[in-house]
Amino acid sequence: MKESAIALRADLTEAHERAWAAIAAPGTWLTGERRVAVAAEIRHAQRCAHCAGIKAALSPNAAQGEHAGLGVLSSAEVELIHRVVCDPGRLSEAWSKSVLARGLSEGEYVEIVGIVAMVMMMDRFALALGLPERPLPAPQAGAPTRYRPPGGKKKAAWLPLVEPEDAVEADGPMYPSPKAGYIYRGLSLVPQSLRDYWALAVTHYLPGQFVYRFESSIRAITRPQMELIAARVSALHQCVY
Repeated sequence: MKESAIALRADLTEAHERAWAAIAAPGTWLTGERRVAVAAEIRHAQRCAHCAGIKAALSPNAAQGEHAGLGVLSSAEVELIHRVVCDPGRLSEAWSKSVLARGLSEGEYVEIVGIVAMVMMMDRFALALGLPERPLPAPQAGAPTRYRPPGGKKKAAWLPLVEPEDAVEADGPMYPSPKAGYIYRGLSLVPQSLRDYWALAVTHYLPGQFVYRFESSIRAITRPQMELIAARVSALHQCVY
């Protein structure tokens, strides 16, 4: 990360370094090359005229046309990336099923969404600091692990989740506690994507053990200040959570 006029905590800089390295490495269902291509498509989506038309339309289904992709990924991958990046507040289960029907597996879907969340977080952080977007990393060679948690099942979401009680040792660590909320479970069908995302997210927000300590703060601002900012940003982004 380039230097900013604002002093950055060392753990933030280190978290971004780890996150970009994780994006460049082979994942669970995607190669390193494909993961970096996803990151490139995430940035490209923000300049897509069709996405702008979808966003402006009364219904996302009313917009006619095609996404202006970079030509590297499949049409299903481009649709998933562009809609999650540009109009996430109006996605639906029917739309999700249509993406899967175009040839994308559930694991690929979840892994791509995890990359979207990480890249958007880091790019928006850089934008807020007045920094340019970081050049995308060179992809690392290697094969995806293709590990699917045996406890993954469809219950409270559009795609399967791994409930804390269904996690097995082979999944690796996933949850801060046996009662982890559903926000922690969203990427659990791909445990490594879940770990990569939360390693970055908690550095920007708070580690799990500090979330319910409302009387104190480990950050430079107070907890009420943090939550007020978070609530306002969530509202502006139409985050129903």
